[in-house]
Amino acid sequence: MLNLAILFVVIALIAGLLGFGLVGGMAFTAAKICFFIFLVLAILAFVGGRRTLP
Repeated sequence: MLNLAILFVVIALIAGLLGFGLVGGMAFTAAKICFFIFLVLAILAFVGGRRTLP
């Protein structure tokens, strides 16, 4: 998931440099969504992984 976020940020930067504002904006929005999904899943895995059954 984090790889997708980084990929979309790179696409957004390249599209922004080349003047494709709409494509860059859409890629940046997709990168933000992927990054926040990654954060939620990482926090859930961290919290869930720390629980141990007696």
